[in-house]
Amino acid sequence: MMTVRQLYAFLEARIPRTLSCSWDNDGLAVCASPDKPVRRVLVTLDVTADAIAYAEQGGFDVVLSHHPLLFSPLRSLCAGSDPADRVLSLLRADISAMSFHTRLDAVDGGVNDCLAAAIGLCDVDKLCEDGIAIGRIGQLPEPMPLSVFALQVKNALGCPTVSYAGDGIVSRVALVSGSGAEEAALAFNAGADTYLSGELKYHQLCDAPETGHCYVCAGHFHTEFPVCRILADWVRDADPSIETELFASDRIGTV
Repeated sequence: MMTVRQLYAFLEARIPRTLSCSWDNDGLAVCASPDKPVRRVLVTLDVTADAIAYAEQGGFDVVLSHHPLLFSPLRSLCAGSDPADRVLSLLRADISAMSFHTRLDAVDGGVNDCLAAAIGLCDVDKLCEDGIAIGRIGQLPEPMPLSVFALQVKNALGCPTVSYAGDGIVSRVALVSGSGAEEAALAFNAGADTYLSGELKYHQLCDAPETGHCYVCAGHFHTEFPVCRILADWVRDADPSIETELFASDRIGTV
């Protein structure tokens, strides 16, 4: 049976750190027992307190996430503060936490490829910045009005709401999952007529008719969660005996 150390090594080989942005801090964040056998893995977007409690109750050995548990420096490990409380909970339960962040965005078959496939893009290429594939760009099989495309995105991702702005026919779409407001210019310079991301700025949407750009904003969680199914598949590739389960940790409600 595969150990925590071996599972992490397998996934790191598949999702190499060389694809990470320089500011990122993912990897094996919490691991009290690297040689512990892995029988159950909980796959989630975020290592929330709810996800940790669920993992402890369900007898999971590893919480595997997209977003890192530890992003900023941890200056103390004292109960009553966050994220220290989450780290301590994991250590007490002997549950390891590992994450793959911007390198999972960039890697073939990762977050952005999952998003491109979910919304029906074809002829997909990498959208690169400073040599890092931060997004994707591709064609719709058939051009369609922006409002129709926005509804297609909403249905494909299961979003409660989708915001869109602009006026035109959608044909060539660029996308960056999660927070992609800063990459909009890159997308349009690459030839996209429409830009899809999880988070965009108000003035990008408000000014769309004047700039001639089309935008679709589908939410951080919903543009990234599809990759959790792929992560679960990759865990089973590492060791088919490992049980996996998805945990949807979206905490942002709509009314």
